[in-house]
Amino acid sequence: MRGGDAAAPGRGAATIRRRAGLVRVPLDDRGVARQSVAVLGCTGSVGQQALDVLAEQPGRFRVALLAAHTQTQALAAAAATHRPAAVCLTGGGELPELPPGTRGFRGPDGLLAALDATEPDRVLNAITGAAGLAASDWTLRHGRTLLLANKESLVAAGSWLMPLARTHGATILPVDSEHCAVFQCLHGEDPRAVRRIWLTGSGGPFRERPLDTFAAITRDEALRHPTWTMGPRITIGSATMMNKAFEVLEAHWLFDLPPSAIEVVVHPQSIVHSMVEFHDGSILAQCGVPDMRLPIRFCLGWPDRLPSTFQPFDPVRWRKLEFLPVDPQRYPAVPLAYEVLQRGGDAGAVLNAADEVATAAFLAGELPFPAITAGVAAAVHSRPPRQIRSLQDAVAADAEGRAMARAFVASQLPTDRLP
Repeated sequence: MRGGDAAAPGRGAATIRRRAGLVRVPLDDRGVARQSVAVLGCTGSVGQQALDVLAEQPGRFRVALLAAHTQTQALAAAAATHRPAAVCLTGGGELPELPPGTRGFRGPDGLLAALDATEPDRVLNAITGAAGLAASDWTLRHGRTLLLANKESLVAAGSWLMPLARTHGATILPVDSEHCAVFQCLHGEDPRAVRRIWLTGSGGPFRERPLDTFAAITRDEALRHPTWTMGPRITIGSATMMNKAFEVLEAHWLFDLPPSAIEVVVHPQSIVHSMVEFHDGSILAQCGVPDMRLPIRFCLGWPDRLPSTFQPFDPVRWRKLEFLPVDPQRYPAVPLAYEVLQRGGDAGAVLNAADEVATAAFLAGELPFPAITAGVAAAVHSRPPRQIRSLQDAVAADAEGRAMARAFVASQLPTDRLP
């Protein structure tokens, strides 16, 4: 249990001492204090699935904090169901009507204040984009367990966040299915015995589409992912495989692996979530149906495994599994990831920021599909990388990356559409 000394004032509860005073915490049927959980990005795909898992385990967890960006009514519905101690609407605006006893916070600073007020044991960071950086920083700085679905945190500031976690004794559990798979395959293994890891990716909806038609790809076509149901940005990232590029950087930081020990392979069925190859030639793979509730459930329960009720992976049904090399012409984002690692410094922050802007421009009809990765590469190449010595350094690089990407988007617009 985090936060200080524990006493047992009576059956079914414990008292823990935290900065705000004595907090009475219910115990589960094993006499263990229920874990308090913050779900940030609770109205998105990962956040909603996390709330479904939490609802199945009321005796193990209590929801301390829910945060959403602008979806007021969805936040209100989640608060009514889970009765958190606090909610935050990070995009500002008017807070919805809240259950009695639930405090309301607004804006990015309000999210940090809400975390201070609720002091959750586990923070599921499912915020989209660089907006999730501050919450990851808070969680690690306070020595809590970070359930990381916001891969952008490590892409943009891995060199800052990983030492922060070590300094404060925090734990990072990767919610991304690929990194959760690697985490499970590495458990109990000697890291020195690892030869390489294989990150799998579906290849998105355009795995077999002729390259000379890519400029005609529409928004609706790019949003039709063949195996996963995700938000717009990550779905477009799967189509470009920029999402996989981010995962290369994330794997580098999470598992302390050199770029040469990280491989990407196209796996259309999305059943093998990733693999670890050892020096003796053995390969361990983690398999499962393409359902984010699997890694969410694993990370919430860690170090235990929570029971599930949905249909697991059936090896007879999936008796044909394919693995294909990555075509760099079709997916130029993947080789760009290795270049970013070689450049070092804040290049990852620029990479992520530029992709956020370029993806939004594509979704708005302002860029053709191939220009997403081209615009990101142009931003990465626009200036030499700088070292990240604080979170503010990553935020500054993010701002520069956005500015460079916006300039690229403007250069691609017809003159009659320029602002």
